[in-house]
Amino acid sequence: MSRGHCILSHGFESGPDATKVTALAEVAERLGWTHERPDYTDLDALREVSSVGDVRARLQRLVERAGVAAAKGPVVLAGSSLGAYISAIASLQVPTRGLFLMVPPTRMGPMPALDAARVPTSVVHAWHDELIPAADVIAWAQARSARLLLVDDGHRLNNHVDASAQAFEALLATLP
Repeated sequence: MSRGHCILSHGFESGPDATKVTALAEVAERLGWTHERPDYTDLDALREVSSVGDVRARLQRLVERAGVAAAKGPVVLAGSSLGAYISAIASLQVPTRGLFLMVPPTRMGPMPALDAARVPTSVVHAWHDELIPAADVIAWAQARSARLLLVDDGHRLNNHVDASAQAFEALLATLP
C-alpha cells in the first residue's frame, strides 16, 4: 500500500526525465510513495505568453493533477525552479502533506510572489544561483521556519543532485 503520492515538477526548458526529478522519483518509489512527473514542455514553449511560457496554465495543470491525487490520499508536491514555484502556489489550492522546493523563484513576473501552504517544507538552494538570489530564498525559508539546505552550486544544482535527493528523502521520512 502506498504512503501517498508525489508530483514532481520539472523546471523551465527541462522535462519530466530531467536528472533532479528522476532522482526524486527514485527516492519516492524506494520509500513506498507513488509518483508522477508531469510534462510541461508544451507550455514552456509558449513564448508569446511570456519569456517563461504559460505559467498560469502550468499551475492549472498541476492543480488539476494534484486535486485528483489528493482525493485518493496524501500528496507531496516537489519541483525545481519554475516547478518549485508552481508546486508552492498549488499547495495553497490543494491539500498538500509536504513541499520540496529546489531553487524556487521568490518572484515570477506578473504572478503572485512565492507563497505556500503551512506544511512541512524543505528547500534546497544554491549560494551561487545566477537567477535567484540566495538571500531572497533564505528570507522566504526563514519566515516559514522551513528546512533549508544551501549548497556551493549554481541554479541547475548539477553538483548536488544526490544531496537534493537525500534532502527529499529526509522530508518524506518525517511525514506521517
